[in-house]
Amino acid sequence: MTGVSGVGSLPGTDFPAALRLVLDALGGADGGLPHLPELPARGPWAGMIGRAAGLLVDLPVSLDAGTWRLSDTAGIDGRRARTTLRDDLDMLQEQAHEWRGPFKVQVTGPWTLAASVLRPLGGLVLADRGARRDLAQSLAQGTADLLAELAARLPQADLVLQVDEPALPSVLAGAVPTEGGYFRHRSIDRPEAAEALGLLAVITPGSVLHCCAGGLEPVLVAQAGFGGVSLDQATVLDWDGVAEFVDGGRTLHLGCLPTTSERLWSPDELVDRVLRVLRPLELADLPDRLVLTPACGLAGFSPRGAAAALNTLVRAAPLVDEALRS
Repeated sequence: MTGVSGVGSLPGTDFPAALRLVLDALGGADGGLPHLPELPARGPWAGMIGRAAGLLVDLPVSLDAGTWRLSDTAGIDGRRARTTLRDDLDMLQEQAHEWRGPFKVQVTGPWTLAASVLRPLGGLVLADRGARRDLAQSLAQGTADLLAELAARLPQADLVLQVDEPALPSVLAGAVPTEGGYFRHRSIDRPEAAEALGLLAVITPGSVLHCCAGGLEPVLVAQAGFGGVSLDQATVLDWDGVAEFVDGGRTLHLGCLPTTSERLWSPDELVDRVLRVLRPLELADLPDRLVLTPACGLAGFSPRGAAAALNTLVRAAPLVDEALRS
């Protein structure tokens, strides 16, 4: 059955309300995959980089002039990132401690983090091979600890890890600007990229790599060991690679609902968009390996618009399933 899920971020600062939205919209739907909401409007410690920086083990971080930096001691913002996540997990346990079925949590991946975090003396972590390795290992340990804690809090849930890597295509293409902005960092070799990603892919079965930027290589995602890939339909450049990825027994999370504006799409419009790109792939078991999602996060939407987007996806999923099977 075709599933439906969110990508991660939602609008506003009210975490309990966001969690209720996710559980109500996705938790009650056939094939629904609810997820831990991310609310970046609460501040940098609640955004994707701050949240991941707060997970790092034995690598303290601080926030300097709006940029996260590795440091000798944890700054107040690093501690706040950890506290915010801890509070979110407490509220998740209160509302969903008896949850049965799949439940997804999102973590920023090592390459987007390395392209966003500075070393103690300056320059991105991305520029230093040893620093990149240490960051990837620390993030993997912190993520494993997070999943273990979630398993204790939601003992009947089947946890799914989504690794967010919007900067990965730029990292591989050598397109990430240096700190001064005048030059670009060298491209990262595919084997090194796959090795760092693989540290996260093995933490849970069926882990998913999400990238809403164009140019992601599905073959690299498979080599890293991920069981699924999450893509913005509008930015996919290699549909043959996507078909090969799914034909290998993996799942496709398709970002079919555009998020560049808060336009209200109808279920029939989404069905048409999905079928236009998926029918030519001619994959017999695709409906059972497909999850419909927004193209990217919904943090820029209003709360009402985010709810409408998720509900539209829920209504579109069974229509897509039926059409692909006919």
